[in-house]
Amino acid sequence: MDTVIPFSELLRRRTRRSQGPSGGDGFMGDLLAGRCDVAEYAALLGQYAFVYDALERAAERMAEHPVAAPFVTPQLTRMPAIRADLEYLVGPDWSELLCPLPETTAYVRRLNEVAATWPGGFVAHHYTRCLGDLSGGRLLGGLLAEQFGFETNGVLFYIFDQVADPSAFEETYRAQLDAAPWSSQERERVIAEVELAHRLDGALLAGLDATRGPTIRDSGAAGGDVPVIA
Repeated sequence: MDTVIPFSELLRRRTRRSQGPSGGDGFMGDLLAGRCDVAEYAALLGQYAFVYDALERAAERMAEHPVAAPFVTPQLTRMPAIRADLEYLVGPDWSELLCPLPETTAYVRRLNEVAATWPGGFVAHHYTRCLGDLSGGRLLGGLLAEQFGFETNGVLFYIFDQVADPSAFEETYRAQLDAAPWSSQERERVIAEVELAHRLDGALLAGLDATRGPTIRDSGAAGGDVPVIA
């Protein structure tokens, strides 16, 4: 008898294989290794401000939809934390200095096209962005706090203080994926959209990496003043 693979596991396997190396590996690799300064970290948060703003606006529209509603939870809301971090890192006028990269604009455009109108598309982007940041953010937030001397200000984005047990939360989220009433065809559409979301995020990171100085990886410098966000 063939074993039925839960959709959440199938989604994890399929999208993990499809990710592979991306153009954004340079930026995230440097961030993890301590080769980014505070300004570059702030630039990353600045670009994610556009992405999360679009995603959370879509969540407001999807909050009453019977398929999407289980995934809409204030526990994963990130915009208040992003705003607070950018105010701390850049200053109260951070929003006036913010300009989306072309890759960020493309990411946001896709979110506006599908996440606010198609429940499966919303879940695909929500899963990719929010669950990914919850899972990997704990490690990254701790590393950044140590590198830059932050306590909570500056890394609030990575502190999910409303999620008491992240592992249990992730299990519940995956159970909701398994329970979603999608046909095989719709599941394939969701998987394809998750793969696209990963590519869009990789392009954003690659675009951000391209704005950096040419010798940053050789210098290994960290710290410094925060300029206008790219």
